[in-house]
Order: sequence, then C-alpha cells, then structure tokens
Amino acid sequence: MSRLKLVLPTLEYREKLMDYKTEFIENEDSMDGSAGLRNAETFEEWYSALCDNLKEETVREGLVPATTFMAISTKDGSLIGMIDIRHRLNDYLLNFGGHIGYSIRKSERQNGYATEMLGLALIECVKLNIKKILITCDKDNVASAKTIINNGGKLENEIAEGNRITQRYWIIQNP
Repeated sequence: MSRLKLVLPTLEYREKLMDYKTEFIENEDSMDGSAGLRNAETFEEWYSALCDNLKEETVREGLVPATTFMAISTKDGSLIGMIDIRHRLNDYLLNFGGHIGYSIRKSERQNGYATEMLGLALIECVKLNIKKILITCDKDNVASAKTIINNGGKLENEIAEGNRITQRYWIIQNP
C-alpha cells in the first residue's frame, strides 16, 4: 500500500500549504513543484494562479498548463511534498525544467517519499496522455537523480548554463 496519495490543492489545505512554504523559507531551500507558492504574496493569489494554469484556455502568460499535486501521507494526512506536472514543454522547459518538478519538505527527506511521489505522478501523466516525460535536476542533486533513475529515467545529456549543469532524463511509458 502506498504511503502517499496525490491530492489537488483546495482551500481546506491552506494552513498545511502555508506551513509547507514556511519550512522551505526557514531552511533557505529550493521549493520546486509548488506552482510558485514560495513567491506568492498570499494563499489566495497563489490558488487563483494555480486554478488558471490548469487549462490551456486560462494559463497565465509565459507559462504552460500544469497540474500541481500535494503528496499527502495516507497515515496521518500530513503534507510531505508537492509535485507539478506540466502538460507540455516550451523551449525553457525542454532544456532546463522538464515535465515534472517536485520537492519534499526537509523534515521528511531520505525516507523514499520522492521516489514514491514521482511514481504516483507518472500514473497521472498517463491520464494526461503524456507518455514521454522529461525530468531534469541539477548535476549536484544526487538524491533527485536517484529518484528519477529509480522511476526509469534515462540520462540523455547535461546542459551547462553559467555555473549550473542540468541533467536531462527521459522516462518513456508504455500505453
């Protein structure tokens, strides 16, 4: 049985989401896969953008449609992580961002949650008819690379941008 379930954010999760944001800010940590929660002034502003960005017809300028999920513990209902599935790629995402971005709160890392969460997101990709999935990570993020590889990711190449090297992995899912 899965320790996690993917749940779409709703207003009832406001407090859990804001606690999640606070933990990342306090740890000066990267908060990927959260649809910009870190930079939103208010929960309401973030939630409005999240809803707009679900569909091609309402996606905000410069972005692609995306579905953002919370990874919720099936044991106690706590918010473990967040994962964002981009429905298509633009030029930037093709090189650096990929179809999926994710984060696990620092207090829950090294428990295998990222691997499980990504596996659940790949099931959602099938529902969205995304069969060839690009996932990227910084070359020095060994934990993320392992998570991607554990879910079938194959390294295609590395792209340098300034001091940063981005690894690009593909996961091909059978229909």
